[in-house]
Amino acid sequence: MHNFFRFLETIKYLRGIQIYFRLFYWLRRQFKNNFFQHNDYSKTSSLKSHPLILSSFPHNYHTYTPSQTFTFLNQRYKFSSKINWNYSNYGKLWTYNLNYFDYLHQENITKEEGLSLIYDFINQFHTLKDAIEPFPSSLRTVNWIKFISYYHIEDLKISLSLYQQYRILLNNLEYHLLGNHLLENAFSLLFGAYYFQDHSLYEKANKLLSEELKEQIMQDGGHFELSPMYHQLILFRVLEAINLIQHNHWQRDELLILLKNTATKMMAWLNQISYKDGSIPLLNDSANTIAPTTKQLNSYSSSLGITPLATIKLNESGYRKIRQNNYEMIIDIGSIEAHYIPGHTHSDIFNFELHINHTPFIVDTGTSTYENNTRRHIERSTYAHNTVVLESHNQSDVWSSFRVGSRASVQEIIETPHSIQAIHNGYQKHFNALHRRTFFFEKRTIKIIDEILSSKSYHAIARLHFHPEIKLQQTHHTILANGIQLNIKNDESVNFNIKEYNYASEFNKLITAKVIEIPFSKYLEVEILL
Repeated sequence: MHNFFRFLETIKYLRGIQIYFRLFYWLRRQFKNNFFQHNDYSKTSSLKSHPLILSSFPHNYHTYTPSQTFTFLNQRYKFSSKINWNYSNYGKLWTYNLNYFDYLHQENITKEEGLSLIYDFINQFHTLKDAIEPFPSSLRTVNWIKFISYYHIEDLKISLSLYQQYRILLNNLEYHLLGNHLLENAFSLLFGAYYFQDHSLYEKANKLLSEELKEQIMQDGGHFELSPMYHQLILFRVLEAINLIQHNHWQRDELLILLKNTATKMMAWLNQISYKDGSIPLLNDSANTIAPTTKQLNSYSSSLGITPLATIKLNESGYRKIRQNNYEMIIDIGSIEAHYIPGHTHSDIFNFELHINHTPFIVDTGTSTYENNTRRHIERSTYAHNTVVLESHNQSDVWSSFRVGSRASVQEIIETPHSIQAIHNGYQKHFNALHRRTFFFEKRTIKIIDEILSSKSYHAIARLHFHPEIKLQQTHHTILANGIQLNIKNDESVNFNIKEYNYASEFNKLITAKVIEIPFSKYLEVEILL
């Protein structure tokens, strides 16, 4: 019964179009063995392709080495004979990465190596499974077009395969998911439209991009799924689309205006939320070495003539950035914004990260996997963030790999030049309790006050996760962390514990670090002296 009500609580946030296409695609599968393929979408030799003109763009992380060796998500595999494009021993995300073909743009890959990989894929096309799903298809087709355009390759076999993949994609757009998935579909259709000068592809791409960019990019410039990593990825796609339209004069430039306006806002948001060292906070589903870096994106946007907005105030995205000479602090006081696609959301209201003297100090625990396993459940939980857990409950009901049932929301925000106070209702349903957190900021002092607003007393625990380089020393009511003093006052006679946790700055990469657990009932005060 619990699972039934959890399911209802989850699906009630879906949009009608998502429910319709989930049912439609499911029913279609019942009447066709495999609706992704194998209709003959190919044209004859009359199919015309138009290799594109593109300016330089950021190179990808090094993931392919000769002799059919691939490394994705810190997991390496060498195919001893032919490549198995369905290889799944490392999970679906690894299989997806294998089929994205991002590695075509590594600096050291040759034209011959790239063509060999493309031909091998085409020759095995009738055997493919995950590769033909819309998301990897969207990324792969763009990467192929960029590669063959760079080398001025006009190859009918590749063009026929691309055309077939685009017809399949067009019939399987991810309306059942929406969000960044549908945007990736749209960006790919735009590249296909220009490559084939296909008006039907262009009309669909133009419609989707015009609608979805307005829907998904918030007023302060943040992407509504609230992952800095996915923000970087979507911004990169926007810049690629600008690159495409600016250098290939096929359609009028109305879409270009929207893309440029979007890029200026997104770049400003990214610059605001990035640290001075260029790194991003690992909030929600974020990890390093996946997306182009903030520095790369600034350089790319500048090369395209995009100037970010000079100033932008973090607001609708729910994040706040506090800057002093000796520290930077990023705070999450936002609710779930992408309510119908919350899969990359964590249960982490009032979570924060703190850098002191350009060095990570208190950090988000990160994301190491998308697999539906214990590690994934921990990383999305309230327990894994720098906030308060009440009676071992999550603020929001994060479950499975990408599901969210009942969810917390922020009810009240009060901001002054030196403080931020907010209340969330994540514990109201089960305990009739609210959590209020107040941050106070001075040049040499940060104070965090937690209050459980309830007529009853409950067992609450605040957790502070430190970067692996931080060493902790404990006295009665004080912690020394690499010389930084933390004073703790609570209603539990200043009782706290130092434990270990696994820090995940990248996928499949866990490093042991220290976490402080501080129990309290109604009131807790943590003072950080810099």
